[in-house]
Amino acid sequence: MSGLKRRDFVIGATAAATASSLGARAQAAKPKFRFSAAFTDQDIRAEAYKALGDAMKDDFDYEPHLANTLFRQGTELVALQRGNLEMCNLSPADISRQVPSWSLLTSAYLFRDSDHLKKTFQSAAGQEMIKEVKDKIGIHLVAPVFFGTRQVNLKPGKKIATPADMTGMKLRMPPGEAWAFLGQSIGANPTPVAFAEVYTALQTGAIDGQDNPLVLSRTMKFHEVTSQFVLTGHVVGYDMCAVAAKSWDGLSAAQRAKFAAAAEKAFDACAAKYNAQEQDAVAFFKAQGKEVYAPDVGAFRSFAQKKYLESEMAKDWPKGMIERINAIR
Repeated sequence: MSGLKRRDFVIGATAAATASSLGARAQAAKPKFRFSAAFTDQDIRAEAYKALGDAMKDDFDYEPHLANTLFRQGTELVALQRGNLEMCNLSPADISRQVPSWSLLTSAYLFRDSDHLKKTFQSAAGQEMIKEVKDKIGIHLVAPVFFGTRQVNLKPGKKIATPADMTGMKLRMPPGEAWAFLGQSIGANPTPVAFAEVYTALQTGAIDGQDNPLVLSRTMKFHEVTSQFVLTGHVVGYDMCAVAAKSWDGLSAAQRAKFAAAAEKAFDACAAKYNAQEQDAVAFFKAQGKEVYAPDVGAFRSFAQKKYLESEMAKDWPKGMIERINAIR
């Protein structure tokens, strides 16, 4: 073989080997799933998402960005749609801004507890709502992520049995029409107050009460300036584990099934931890001498659902959907 031919052979063989190596590496490369959430790494939900990422480590690289370090809260949905983000913890209220029917899934007294929440999204009714989001805005919703149930916490000692007993109660609500309507739906006089000012407002009597999950009320020491916790359970708090449709569809059927199973396991554990903490909070408040009791929740549910069904919001709700969700056991 002449020198020229030998050189051409070596160059060709080297190029072929390099191309083969690059092709193998490209084939083996895993997609990156950047994840965005408002909560910090101390949150129970962060633990759940980490468990999910660990379960999928052979299928994609999970890259968490917590405490809004990558995207500002409320902008994640658009980031998913633009391809700037693969995965996030998405508020149902954010979804409802683009898919109005989802305002139903933000209403008071829709879900009874974390178990009913899970069963609803696994049901035919829930799957229809999930499909609508993917079809209309290109987001696949994997599963709900429970983070506590809102309960009423009052300074006055008046016993609360039905929504009528809440008449005239100045109940702190976050600013916004939807929050104001929520306060009205449980019979109260909604009063907008910034969260950082709630303790002082309770202390001075500017408001009669506030509503939050029990664990948060304990953390913020609201029990120090109130007398009772009424276990109304009017909002089962949750977000959705959301993945950009392009990223979800880029996984194989086996990978999607694996993802869904890992998510269910992680978020079941998350819900169990939140429920256990809420029971601990009940015991703590009672030990502090606070009244903690359940009112006539059926009366509250009937009152709230009637108000929502008579409101403008209900015009966007799928016909019969609230009854289908109520019937899930």
